[in-house]
Amino acid sequence: MASSFVVGDKFRNRVTELLGKTDSPVPPELCEELELILEKQEPATLSFKTTRRLKKYLQANGHPFYLHELLEDSSLHLPEVVKPPRNPELVARLEKIKAKLANEEYNRITRNVNTQEMSRNGTLADFGRQMRSAKAAVVTVFNFLVTVIATFACSYMGSQYLFTETTARVISAMIAASVVGLAELYVLVRTMEGELGEP
Repeated sequence: MASSFVVGDKFRNRVTELLGKTDSPVPPELCEELELILEKQEPATLSFKTTRRLKKYLQANGHPFYLHELLEDSSLHLPEVVKPPRNPELVARLEKIKAKLANEEYNRITRNVNTQEMSRNGTLADFGRQMRSAKAAVVTVFNFLVTVIATFACSYMGSQYLFTETTARVISAMIAASVVGLAELYVLVRTMEGELGEP
């Protein structure tokens, strides 16, 4: 906290002029303090106590300049803050608390990680899971192909009663197989979306 001013040249000049006057002498104690300040090399400091006494003197004797004019080019003297040394016990305790909090944060982050599953990567259980998934995909593709081929065959055979030309029978069978194939693809996509958890 500030307790003094660092005085400037304007203060020095005015105080020198004030001390040189003989018509209203400055009190001896104040005069000594001001002379000590003027004798000091830069930066000279003026305490708040001396400043108050100087102000009272200027007001009592009716001098033509005011205190704020004297301190116009001065600044507050802010002493350097000296930090007290830290208590070693407190530092050790803080380090323990920091380590504990870091450990809790790590445990919270890795709470849902299962190390047993990670260590079983590549075992027979994992291979079996992959085989079931591959088997389901193969069955789905086989089912799709059988459905489309059977639709083509039925349409081709059934259209012989409607069309006599082979070209017309093939075209009608292709149209029927395409419609069934698209319907099968739609159902397959909706099923896959449901397995992935998407709406």
